[in-house]
Amino acid sequence: MADLLRKPSGMRGKVHDITPESAGWGHVGFGLYRLEAGDRAAEVTGGREVILVLVEGKAQVTAAGQDWGEMGDRMDVFEKTPPHCLYVPGGESWEAVATTPCVLAVCSAPAKGGHKAQRLGPEGITLTPRGQGANTRHINNIAMEAREVCDNLLVTEVFTPSGNWSSYPSHRHDEDDYPRMTYLEESYYHRLNPAQGFGVQRVYTEDGSLDETMAVKNHDVVLVPKGHHPCGAPYGYEMYYLNVMAGPLRKWRFQNDPDHDWIYRRDNPGA
Repeated sequence: MADLLRKPSGMRGKVHDITPESAGWGHVGFGLYRLEAGDRAAEVTGGREVILVLVEGKAQVTAAGQDWGEMGDRMDVFEKTPPHCLYVPGGESWEAVATTPCVLAVCSAPAKGGHKAQRLGPEGITLTPRGQGANTRHINNIAMEAREVCDNLLVTEVFTPSGNWSSYPSHRHDEDDYPRMTYLEESYYHRLNPAQGFGVQRVYTEDGSLDETMAVKNHDVVLVPKGHHPCGAPYGYEMYYLNVMAGPLRKWRFQNDPDHDWIYRRDNPGA
């Protein structure tokens, strides 16, 4: 079995520390801090660029030699309001001191030195619906391709209503063959509402060499090194996930599973 499902290491402090080395790939890193008021998190970016996402709660943030003040106003992620986010380039340091209970995500990828530290949200982020019927979900695009705010990272939030599917129809982005497809590693940080719930995520290749179906719970992370990766929220529970993608080219080009592409073509005639 592939080691794709990563459980948090605890309830407080740095509960996820996923590096390219521990994931067995070359680009995406993901860290998660769960802090109480007064707790401190601090790191040096080194050769990596970072997007800090205040998933919920507030913190006093300094980074790249600047005081960014108190960031965050979403006390529960399922408020679905745009998150406060900060881009920190390579070769810098950052520090966050929680002023309330706080969940802080650290999204990272190799840096190229092309961008300066800057706020990425809440300004410029609008909750946007995608899909239809039981495939409807809502997106907060933090740093996708249209926003030229970083070197390699692609970061977005997705809210999937109770009973719906997401990252669906099944699609993959695991070949470096632009413009047909781009190679992008991806991580999913999951939250459930109510918190005792669970979701389902499958990661599989068309040839069957990888086929894992996982029950994901609150604060779990799923790694997607290749293949298709749909997920679903059971009736009674809504699902949130924070996606981090990175690869050789900062563009998101994917292909649907041929077995399920008819769903996309039916819902998007003429596409």
